[in-house]
Formats: sequence, structure tokens, C-alpha cells
Amino acid sequence: MSNIPLPERARPKRLDNYIGQQHLVGKGAILRKMIDSGKLSSFILWGPPGVGKTTLAKIIAAKLERPFYTLSAVTSGVKDVREVIKQAKSRQFFSSFSPILFIDEIHRFSKSQQDSLLGAVEDGTFTLIGATTENPSFEVISPLLSRCQVYILEPLNKADLKQLFEQTIAQDIELKQLNIKVKETDALFLHAGGDARKLLNIIELVVNSSPEKVIFSDAIVNNVLQQKIASYDKNGEMHYDIISAFIKSIRGSDPNAAIYWLARMVEGGEDVKFIARRLIISAAEDIGLANPNALLLANSCFQAVSIIGFPESRIILSEATIYLANSPKSNSAYMAIGDAQQLVKKTGNLPVPLSLRNSPTKLMKELGYGKGYKYSHAYKNNFAEQEFLPEEISGTSIYKAGDNPHENKSAQILKSFWGKRYKF
Repeated sequence: MSNIPLPERARPKRLDNYIGQQHLVGKGAILRKMIDSGKLSSFILWGPPGVGKTTLAKIIAAKLERPFYTLSAVTSGVKDVREVIKQAKSRQFFSSFSPILFIDEIHRFSKSQQDSLLGAVEDGTFTLIGATTENPSFEVISPLLSRCQVYILEPLNKADLKQLFEQTIAQDIELKQLNIKVKETDALFLHAGGDARKLLNIIELVVNSSPEKVIFSDAIVNNVLQQKIASYDKNGEMHYDIISAFIKSIRGSDPNAAIYWLARMVEGGEDVKFIARRLIISAAEDIGLANPNALLLANSCFQAVSIIGFPESRIILSEATIYLANSPKSNSAYMAIGDAQQLVKKTGNLPVPLSLRNSPTKLMKELGYGKGYKYSHAYKNNFAEQEFLPEEISGTSIYKAGDNPHENKSAQILKSFWGKRYKF
């Protein structure tokens, strides 16, 4: 038996054997055209683990017969980058084509490390291929990002996984010598979760746990793995995608979808406080004044899960999630503060009206501080019309009431107070 792991043995060497990402490398696809033309520009491959980023970079280098340098952002520093640049420049005398520098996990490079790449990418010392599981917009500096095209790699679908599975057991030099029987593959593909490397690791685990006849069935795969089905990386892209889906489902008043995404996070072992904090934000941003009690309940949820923890916290989170999803929605408070901030940025530090200023000293009183201020509680309905905004923006409407029973009622009261001064 070979000491080389199956994922490495099964790594394709040619594009024709590369599985998945047909939107990039299929016939007539953009990356395939670039490769076939031999005119390669720098780019970044963005996608989840195990979808073929490293494999694709190696295939491209082999196809174009370019020198291939690799750096890992985890173990390499600026010194390593400079050494590669030096080696690449020394080869310029022997080849008309620039070598390829592949940087795995480029999002882990610091700003200074990324800065050290700029000159070499700009003058064509090498062609950069970066690989990242994180959104390059947030993790790669703008000057470097502007010099690279970003290509998105997708998780392998069920058809891709099936093709990889069948191809591997039929062609791998070791597996094709074994007596393998395939009964079911649903659990195998479910646990793989669109990750080719994970699929191959599971295949190897099943094979190694079967000393004689190798059988692939759902029961055997589940027994061998003895782990959760949920594919969830609390520090990866999926973490942000799922919380985004969760919040948008609440905002969209879909309790079924919201509970599903909550379950995904619960099964993935997400921090209960992280989920509860997002519920507080959602209560203020998306429900707001349509149901002010939502913020109180979300805050109570946070306090409760901070004390309780899993597994009981899932019930508290479920209650809060369903309540928020079922609540009427309004983003009027969210929009109001955003519009107010823009107004402040536009108009600057306008002076506070004299009538609203405190006057704790005799001099301040003589200067008119507090003069003309009307104490609201001294008037009917606890309201007295007066100017509360700086003169330059007098009459500016910022808060616009949402269309829901609670705010409609409030808007009517405000209109009776302010008449035509503001539009609610």
C-alpha cells in the first residue's frame, strides 16, 4: 500500500480530468479561454475548501509549462516573498514567459506581505494566482485586488461528487484492486458537503476500516465517521453566509426558513451569544418601532442564553427567532439614524439653538442661553411647538414613520403636533 493519501493520488493532472467549476474551465468558459490562449493574467480563486483551487493552479502551470512557485500564507513571510521574486527575475533571461507564483490562503497575508507583491505583479516578474476561502474584498488590499481578476469556485454538486467517486474507485491504482461494492451513496455525499478532499478522505476511511470486502452504504459511512452532518466553519465564509440567511429570513417574515438556519448554526456548534447578539440587532434594525417589545425580548434572550448555554439555549433562541420573524417590520429607526448621520456629515457642526442651551452661570443667561425655551410638561398634551433643530436645517424631516399600526398611530399624533413643519 502507498503512503500517499488518496486525495493526493486522485489529484488530476489535466483539465480534462478536472471535476467541477465548469463555469470557469468548461468549453468556452472564461478561464479555459485564457489557458488555451496561453496569455495568463494574475487572478484570485475564491471558494470554500476542497473545491480544487490548488489543483487548478497546478494544472494551469503544467499546461502552460511555466515555472511554478508556491507559498503558504500561514508559514511564509515578506522574506520568502522577496526570495521568490529574486528567483523569478533570475529566470527572465532563460524564458519569455513569467513564472507562476501560487499563494495558498492569500487572505492570511498581512498588508506588508501583500504590499511586497505589488511591484512584481505590476511589472510581470511573475503571474500571481491566489487562493482564498474568504471574501477577497475584505481580506486583500485594494492595490493588489485591482491587479487581479477574481474567479469564484462553487462547492461540488451531487453530480460532481458522484463523478469523482466513480472515477476514483475505477482509476486509483490501489482502489481498483479491491473488491468494492456500492449500495448507497447518500450519506457519503451528504458528509462530503461539496468538498472533494473531504469526499476522498471519507472513501479512504471506509476502505481502511474494511479489511476484506469494502461496502459503501449509508449505515457504514455514518458509523465510520461518527460525526455531525452539519458542514459549518465558525471562522469561514459559511459562517457569514448562514447568519446572513438567518437574519434575512427573519426580516422576510419567514419563521420556517429562520428556524432552519438557526438549526444549521446550532448543529454546527455556533456560539449562542453570537446568535443572540444578531437577534438583538435584527429586533432594532428590522422590527424597530413596529413592535418595540421585540428589542426587549431579544435582549432577554441574550441574557438567558448567557446563563443557560447549550442544549437548552436552542429553545430560547427558537422562541425569540419565531417571535421576531412573526413580528410586524419597520426599519424607520435604522433609516432615521443613517439619514441623520449623512445630514451631519453634509452640514458639519451646526450651533445648538440658544434656547436649548443650559445656562448654569449668570454670564450664560446674559448671553441668552436658555431664553425662550418652553418646558413641554407645562403645556397641554405635554407639547409646546418650538425649534429644536439648528436654524440652517429647520424643518428637515429625518424620521419617516413605517407603515404599521404602531407607527401609524404615532404619526397621527406627531402630525397633530407639528402640522406642516415635518413630513412623517
